[in-house]
Amino acid sequence: MSQDKKDNNLKDTRDKRKRVERIKNGIIIAIFVSIIVSLIAIIGLIISIVNMIGLSSRIEDLEKTQVNNTQPASTAKQENNTDTSNIIQPDSGEVPSVYLTFDDGPSTNTESILNTLAKYNVKATFFLVAKEDDASKDLIKRMSNEGHSIGVHSYSNKYSEIYSSIDSFKNDVDSMRSYLESIIGYKPTLYRFPGGSGNKVTNVDIKECISYLDSLDMKYFDWNVSSGDAASNAYTSDELVENVMKDVVKYKTSVVLLHDADNKGTTAEALPSLIEALQAANVNLLPITDATPLVQHVKAK
Repeated sequence: MSQDKKDNNLKDTRDKRKRVERIKNGIIIAIFVSIIVSLIAIIGLIISIVNMIGLSSRIEDLEKTQVNNTQPASTAKQENNTDTSNIIQPDSGEVPSVYLTFDDGPSTNTESILNTLAKYNVKATFFLVAKEDDASKDLIKRMSNEGHSIGVHSYSNKYSEIYSSIDSFKNDVDSMRSYLESIIGYKPTLYRFPGGSGNKVTNVDIKECISYLDSLDMKYFDWNVSSGDAASNAYTSDELVENVMKDVVKYKTSVVLLHDADNKGTTAEALPSLIEALQAANVNLLPITDATPLVQHVKAK
């Protein structure tokens, strides 16, 4: 074989090796790029899942917070939309009756609330929970002595206990009535379900609970106007007033949901402005009694 032919064969062999090497390198690079892209996609998917779980958790926490304080205002709105008998018709000249109600007291804000009510000569309704300290008992006595209506909210105020069974519900009601009787000398006949009668946390049929209240000649009241103070620090005092005033003018009977708890200082701050706005609107400000028209989210019949 001539030297030229040998050289050509050697050159062809080298070229083939180079082509094979380039193909091999290309395949390795392609595989490496594919792995990197896949890793990036997997990391992105993991981040998205984590974010979705975090969002779901935050939503769940918000829903729990709302439930633990009160049933969301949307429940009341649905009830109002179907009950047109309570709507004030245009040019009817009817004067709204407004009932200010405070849940969860007594608290560190109760004295301020009572002072404001006394200043404006307004009577309200307090749905109370059990507090064993003497200061709280003195505040409850003051509520009664100053002509405010006293109602039962809960002895423990722990939803998991109250609604675990019908017997637990009965025990909570009975314990709170006895507690209040020892302070004010009588067993109240007014009741507000923790979370409202339309709450979503009860493990028992709420109508069984209603039947038990009926057996005690107790009347339960929900609300059809919410101040929005169920979520702590959700609104300024001015916004709380606006939330109430935009709705009370609609109804013949407005039961207003407010809270008297240690973390509801904004509610106490808003109360003077709220009362002044209500008085300027010429509504009747009244305490709930056995004769007050019922406002209920869930009815037994």
